[in-house]
Amino acid sequence: MPSLNDIRSTYLDFFKRNGHTVVDSSPLVPRNDPTLMFTNSGMVQFKNCFTGVETRDYKRATTAQKCVRAGGKHNDLDNVGYTARHHTFFEMLGNFSFGDYFKAEAIAFAWELLTRDFDIPKDKLLVTVYHTDDEAAALWKKVAGLGDDRIIRIPTSDNFWQMGPTGPCGPCTEIFFDHGDHIWGGPPGSADEDGDRYIEIWNNVFMQNEQFEDGSMIDLDMQSIDTGMGLERIGALLQGKHDNYDTDLMRSLIEASAHLTSNDPDGPGKVHHRVVADHLRSTSFLIADGVMPSNDGRGYVLRRIMRRAMRHLNMLGTQDVTMYKLVPALVRQMGTAYPELAQAQSLIEETLRLEETRFRTTLDRGLKLLDEELSGLPEGADLPGPAAFKLYDTYGFPLDLTQDALREKGRAVDVAGFDAAMEEQRAKARASWSGTGEAKDAKIWFELAEKHGATEFLGYDGEIAEGQILAIVKDGAAIGSSDEAKGETINIVVNQTPFYAESGGQIGDQGWIRTDTGLARVIDTRKAANVFYHVAEITEGTVIKGQPAKLELDHARRQAVRANHSATHLLNEALRRTLGDHVAQRGSLNAADRLRFDFAHSKAMTAEELKAVEDEVNAFIRQNGAVETRLMSPDDARGLGAQALFGEKYGEEVRVVSMGALNGSGKGTAGSTYSIELCGGTHVARLGEIGAFVLLSDSASASGVRRIEALTGEGALAHMAEQSKLLADIAAVLKAPATELADRAKALLDERKALQNEVAQLRRELAMGGKSGGPDAKEINGIKFIAQVMTGVSGKDLPGLIDEMKSRLGSGAVLLIADTGAKPAVAAGVTADLTDRLSAVTLVKVAAEALGGKGGGGRPDMAQAGGADIALADQAIAAAEAAIGA
Repeated sequence: MPSLNDIRSTYLDFFKRNGHTVVDSSPLVPRNDPTLMFTNSGMVQFKNCFTGVETRDYKRATTAQKCVRAGGKHNDLDNVGYTARHHTFFEMLGNFSFGDYFKAEAIAFAWELLTRDFDIPKDKLLVTVYHTDDEAAALWKKVAGLGDDRIIRIPTSDNFWQMGPTGPCGPCTEIFFDHGDHIWGGPPGSADEDGDRYIEIWNNVFMQNEQFEDGSMIDLDMQSIDTGMGLERIGALLQGKHDNYDTDLMRSLIEASAHLTSNDPDGPGKVHHRVVADHLRSTSFLIADGVMPSNDGRGYVLRRIMRRAMRHLNMLGTQDVTMYKLVPALVRQMGTAYPELAQAQSLIEETLRLEETRFRTTLDRGLKLLDEELSGLPEGADLPGPAAFKLYDTYGFPLDLTQDALREKGRAVDVAGFDAAMEEQRAKARASWSGTGEAKDAKIWFELAEKHGATEFLGYDGEIAEGQILAIVKDGAAIGSSDEAKGETINIVVNQTPFYAESGGQIGDQGWIRTDTGLARVIDTRKAANVFYHVAEITEGTVIKGQPAKLELDHARRQAVRANHSATHLLNEALRRTLGDHVAQRGSLNAADRLRFDFAHSKAMTAEELKAVEDEVNAFIRQNGAVETRLMSPDDARGLGAQALFGEKYGEEVRVVSMGALNGSGKGTAGSTYSIELCGGTHVARLGEIGAFVLLSDSASASGVRRIEALTGEGALAHMAEQSKLLADIAAVLKAPATELADRAKALLDERKALQNEVAQLRRELAMGGKSGGPDAKEINGIKFIAQVMTGVSGKDLPGLIDEMKSRLGSGAVLLIADTGAKPAVAAGVTADLTDRLSAVTLVKVAAEALGGKGGGGRPDMAQAGGADIALADQAIAAAEAAIGA
């Protein structure tokens, strides 16, 4: 029985033998399509190839593409675990032709692979075609010998494929496998087509049209092929299974879940194991491709998938953080085919561990919040949908758990209201999606790349160069000279340049471009489709397309940027060695005046860790070792242990930057290289050029992501001089030597705290009328009641005063209003023996409303709220008295 890994290899090898280039899977975050949340099919990375905007050095390609469908139009999340073939993560096997072969060859390839290499019985296969596609129908008769009864014409969008609302599209032909009449279901197009007897295993899209936002459609200049076949589906078929979750790969993950949770994989928890196995794949691959859990966009969907799996682990009876322990099982199954999974294993495990730790806390917190929501509702009323969604969305409390908790109380949830709130959130999430990489309007850059080739970068070896102006671009269109955009910023394209284009966290270079007729000040350098363009302002004369030009960048600025970039490499390695291998770069900025580095880590760094990192970076700067760069294949670079950005796709040749030599003092073998990274940026020649490194701060950037800010060189020295002056000024004010400042400051803070406590106690005593005095209580409806307006106290002082008054009363209720000089604060308290008759929440709400405020909340024995007008205090007290007497 072939494994899924065997089937993947057989597919790719077949098309490689037939002239196709095997192309690596693209990341799950699309670079070239802002309409997609995640890569959902194999053709996404080739979209510009189908439209002709982009050309590559091959016209035939084959891939095994990792895909996620868990948000937006393509959303299978809610079905996962309950059906045989729904997944959030799946692999799409594909073969593609960009203006090379078309229908005849595509149909022949599919039939040969399925019936010969995979040995599927021919009589078990039938096909569909778009109802007007006579050519495809005729080819199936010719190539496969199929009769009309096994060629089904479909007049709907089921056989007209579109990736999204815009882009390449066209009719398709699908291949179905007949599992036999012992399984319910009818052929495609029939009333029983939703049954499981006939299962689609292959889809050939004949890419011959392009759809636009206004709904119009045109014929593409070249006819192309986009094929998709789900690995999980064909795997189940070839392994004699009818359920994708029974394939070897999925079964291994299910059994790992069963072993870890001590549950039967096929017992009552079967669905839970299936959800965990599927979601383990999607979450792990998303993290490896740079997505981190958050409250919006892609991170929101990732968090939802993660927490759904963690909820199912909880339902399997797990009490401890568990999901991260399953990652090694996934890496064993898929790490060879997708090396990025193994490279990111530590990061994936740490992210899952942190997220599940937080989620388990929210389970307890959610139950308490649920009780608070119910306290303000009439007895027996359903929980409003927005309240249930708040528990889910804000606190990660799932709807099913809310329903279970309410069922015990004889209540239910307004599910329709919950669904409406969910849809509103989905709309917000869709609005936050954004594409990465190439800009949407990149057509001009692809055209220039096609015409002139990639810009040659000379900046590794020099900072002054000569070139020829190939194009001047304004607002996405080529112009002849800068005079056509007088006074406006233009983009200048030169055949070769020493200017570095913004990439990999390093900002673009600035400088000057001079021609015989003019001078342009370059304010930024950027890159699209491997074309460098210089964002420039004309300061003298005019610049004309075709002119020779002298290019000179700002040397001092480049040197400062280089220093910060090299220091960032040292910082990355120092963080990994200090905090652990889970540390992975999540973004960076290498500017002239500072550096910023975002990295995956779950908590704030301690002062000792910060010092260790800073000391380690400075130690290698003082070492003054040479920075070495080499060009090699990605595989060779990984073999050296080079660090790469997760989610980044690299070409056939990469630039490897090495710096620092270990001394063997516990940090590695003496003489081995300290930092090795894939990097296309510019760096210092020797580490001593960095000068010095000062770590300014460590702060939270996002959930599970920390941010380091730092300075190097003259900036670092200036900062240290400023800190020394500040220390001297403080020492002069406190009249103490610098070595005693910490002790002196602590003594002053202790003294200040003691004085604050003394003042607060005196204020309370004054407000209470002295140690033995205080306002008199009146009795209402058999309840002793004290009400008072207080000055000189704040809203946060009221709970303590109420507790003291309740203690003096023994039994009764208290209402206090603080005259803060702005908006008044109000608080109420009820002794424990009376909370079954009277709630502090009721008292504070009526008082707050009388004060011109609204809302308020708390517990039956203590509640707080705010008002608007202190002049209405008497009315507030009267309202409270009325509530007690009611």
